[in-house]
Amino acid sequence: MIPLIKTFMPPKNELMPELEKVLYSGYVAQGDSVDKFEEELSKYIGNSHCLSVNSGSSALHIALILAGVKEGDEVISTALTAEPTNTVIKQTGAKIVWADIDLKTGNISPEDVERKITQKTKAIVVVDYAGVPVDIKKFQDIEKKYGIPIIEDGAHAFGASFDGEKIGNHFNYTIFSFQGIKHLTTIDGGVLCIKNNDEFEKAKLIRWFGISKSLTRKENDISIQGYKYHMNNVNATVGLVQLKKIDSVIGRYIDNGEYYDKALKGISELEILEYYSGSQPSYWLYTVKVKRKHHFIKALAEKGIMASDLHKRNDLHTLFKESDTSLPNLDQFENEWVHIPCGWWVTNKEREYIVNVIKEGW
Repeated sequence: MIPLIKTFMPPKNELMPELEKVLYSGYVAQGDSVDKFEEELSKYIGNSHCLSVNSGSSALHIALILAGVKEGDEVISTALTAEPTNTVIKQTGAKIVWADIDLKTGNISPEDVERKITQKTKAIVVVDYAGVPVDIKKFQDIEKKYGIPIIEDGAHAFGASFDGEKIGNHFNYTIFSFQGIKHLTTIDGGVLCIKNNDEFEKAKLIRWFGISKSLTRKENDISIQGYKYHMNNVNATVGLVQLKKIDSVIGRYIDNGEYYDKALKGISELEILEYYSGSQPSYWLYTVKVKRKHHFIKALAEKGIMASDLHKRNDLHTLFKESDTSLPNLDQFENEWVHIPCGWWVTNKEREYIVNVIKEGW
């Protein structure tokens, strides 16, 4: 079976010596390896304020705190995402307000977001679903017009870009996940990219109990609620070795995705996504819209190809019942959207096979 998702790990002879060094160094907590990982991430992303954390969820929570989200506020979000995007919003005590999606991409619709803004709206969370950047220009305009911070959840879009700049540079807050199946993994981990230096320094405190690492424990005075959200040297070491391979890994996702963009055009009962002008997806998942979705998934499975819609729309969970609203575009999209294998492990021969199987029909 050609898998839909597969974890990339560097060769043993490259990874294991580095892990042994840190494991037997006498210091495995947050230290020099974490600092180095942040430096290398900053170079790759192009943002000098990259704060590593223990998960993408932690990164999102810190971003919501920096945005000033509190109990009773409203945060506009999308129901088409992995659940942590929205469970973290709930953990702040804020109410989620669902915005519908753009049928062309599956990403949150800027037009519907603007319709949902109220005096209670404290933040807007946008998700680059499956590695396709949202309509960044329109959301930048919304942020400027209303003064409401936008938090970009780029968990699926590491290495994607807009107007030549990598995701992580276009809003005040962008988060990435380095969980086990993402483009880059630190086994578990994440990063928060911040534009403002003062907020970056504040985020460092929130990351570790409100305690400043630049002072001794005796010198510290905790004045802000913090959490145990820091990354450790072991995870950071995995990330450092992974970063050495990241261009070739993500390059393979993109090469496969762009191959599908051309090869799947014009197939009856199948529609490929459109991308916003200036954006370069990183194709963490390759999404198509098909008629008779369940027949499509079954037909591919019978030929040894995994296909799935993968995520349950979040508005169906009981936890989010208070946010229930009509989302007609998502209703339509749900009947059609499905992902096919696209990652670093999919060879040229396999991607051609996948296309040929699809062309045979379902």
